[in-house]
Parts: sequence; structure tokens; C-alpha cells
Amino acid sequence: MTHTHEYAPGLVVQGFIPPLTLKAFGLIAFDMDSTLINIECVDEIAAAAGRKDEVAAITEAAMRGEITDYKESLRRRVALLKGVPEAAMQQVYDQRLQLNPGAAELVAACKKAGLKTLLVSGGFTFFTDRIRDRLGIEETRSNVLEVQGGKLTGRMVDQDWGDICDGEEKRRMLRTTCARHGLSPKQAIAVGDGANDLPMMGEAGLSVAYHAKPKVREQAMVAINSGGLDRLLQVLTI
Repeated sequence: MTHTHEYAPGLVVQGFIPPLTLKAFGLIAFDMDSTLINIECVDEIAAAAGRKDEVAAITEAAMRGEITDYKESLRRRVALLKGVPEAAMQQVYDQRLQLNPGAAELVAACKKAGLKTLLVSGGFTFFTDRIRDRLGIEETRSNVLEVQGGKLTGRMVDQDWGDICDGEEKRRMLRTTCARHGLSPKQAIAVGDGANDLPMMGEAGLSVAYHAKPKVREQAMVAINSGGLDRLLQVLTI
């Protein structure tokens, strides 16, 4: 096990000596649910169907890494959303969703330093598109919920790159986005909280766990266990 130490209260680092310089990196990739934002969108949509507990239990197991097949776990959760009015998603966005503390500040600092920004999520385009626009993130990859007659069908729509954005797709997206910008994955920072973020975090030059599941905290080079996302800037000189 690499030596870990508490760099500051609630901020743990391992495998490198801070500070690093932000300009040494060319891209930052973020997970969305429970990382950039305060909720798991799928759980909150399920609340509209009276199925929040059922769906949240599957989400929790998937994020902890106890369910190995992420795609199957997401299909199971989305199936439970069948019949939920499309308007419920707007309600979740308006009433439940908030940016996590420091999210806007961290994204702004990275953009100012010239980094490309990427949002990769096992969540849904309804939310990732809005968060992308709100934070000025350049690129996203996430899943499309199928809607018919103003209601969710309980299915997702296949996209040209594949069916579901899982951990493997997040990793692939990180690599291809880096390649497109002439960067090595080691010039990327990956920020996440759940087991499906580990593949991209393992690929990146700097991995960051934000208020994360135990398995993710253990493997990350930086673990922000208290405070906001902008605490990453304590280990990166601008």
C-alpha cells in the first residue's frame, strides 16, 4: 500500500508529493452524480414513481462496487422509472439538484489554466446537458432515457458510440478525448466518487475521489473527504 497522509484536515494524498502544477495537465474529466452535483438523478426520478428506496439501494450497491455489472444495474433501475412523466425530470433539476460546493470554482480555475473539460456520467443527458451549459464544460458523454408520449418507457436509447456509459466507456472517453487533443492520459485529471469511476481514475495522471465510496477513496491519489471540490486546488498550484 502506498503511503497515504493527511495533507490538510479532510484532504488525503498518496503516491505523489504536492503541490503539482495545474498547467502540467491538459484535461480534467468529471463524473456528475454525487461528484459535480449533490444527488443521484436516477434515485430522485424514481421518487416520482414512489420507488426511490428500491432504486437507491441498487445505486448504492453499484457505487460501492458490490454489483459488478454496472450496465445491468442501470437497466434494472431505469426499468423501474417506466411511466414517470418527463416533467418529473425538470422538477428534479429545479427542486433537488444543486452543484456541489466548489464545483463552479474548480471548473473555472481549470479552464483558466487552459485545461479541456469533460463530463462523463452513468446518468442522463437531460441533466448532463444542463450541467455542461451551466458550468461551461466542453464535452459530455452519458445515457439517453427513452420518452414516448411524455413518459419514460423504462428503457435507454442506444447511441452511435454504444449502449450505456459505464466505467469502461468513461475510461475510453477519457483516452479518446486526450488523444484528440494530443494529450497523454497521464496529462488528465479524473474526478469521481463511485466504483464506475475507477477505470478512468486508473488511467489518469491524477485521480481524485470526492466524498467517495471507501473503495474509491483507497485507490485515489487525492481524496477530498470534507469541504468542496475546489479543495483540489490546495494540492495544485495554479
